[in-house]
Amino acid sequence: MGQRRLLLWRHGQTEWNASQRVQGQSDVGLNEVGRRQAKAATVALAQERPALIVSSDLRRAYDTAQVLAQQLGLPLQVDDRLRERGFGIWQGLDSVQMAEQNPIEFQRWRAGGEPDIDGIESEPAITARVSAAIHAALARTDGTVCLVTHGGVIKRALTLLLNWPASVPWGFEGLGNCRWVQLRTSDGSRWRVHSYNVGVDSPQELHAAPPAVEAELLSRPETL
Repeated sequence: MGQRRLLLWRHGQTEWNASQRVQGQSDVGLNEVGRRQAKAATVALAQERPALIVSSDLRRAYDTAQVLAQQLGLPLQVDDRLRERGFGIWQGLDSVQMAEQNPIEFQRWRAGGEPDIDGIESEPAITARVSAAIHAALARTDGTVCLVTHGGVIKRALTLLLNWPASVPWGFEGLGNCRWVQLRTSDGSRWRVHSYNVGVDSPQELHAAPPAVEAELLSRPETL
């Protein structure tokens, strides 16, 4: 078979990204910067000629993906298994508030453990659904697939597709808003990273938010 490509594209900026609040599965839409980011990134991503675009159902990902789908004239597929991890009572908080409200669990989280807080999605649950979503998308076409999703989902996708230990992706800098990873394979089974944290050079305001500010990437130490 010929070479296949998979694009893992993080959504554009939201106001919660800009204020470093945990989004999780809260349905926060893009801000004006995020909308401009999506338009700028689409110019480059369209050149990759994706045959299939699949998005998380959360607005920040869906609205990002819709710009590319319209540019290419492709239908936009939606898969709620590409949602970010649910963070329960931590959603909407910044790291200071998390530490104030749940100091023991927050420190456990920073040390790389799993916090025991109301409503957080378990690691096995998110890993299983992300795996199912990726393989379902790849089964639909032999062409390039673009998955439009979230920072934590992309970290887990790399672990799954590259057969890495779970600690490895945390050693990578988090993806900036509207930046992507490209993976390639020649045999359909062994994937390799072709490029990481790719984006479009753009005015300073397009990079106003820090990269990947979901709770995991704020609080977990880099381990590699």
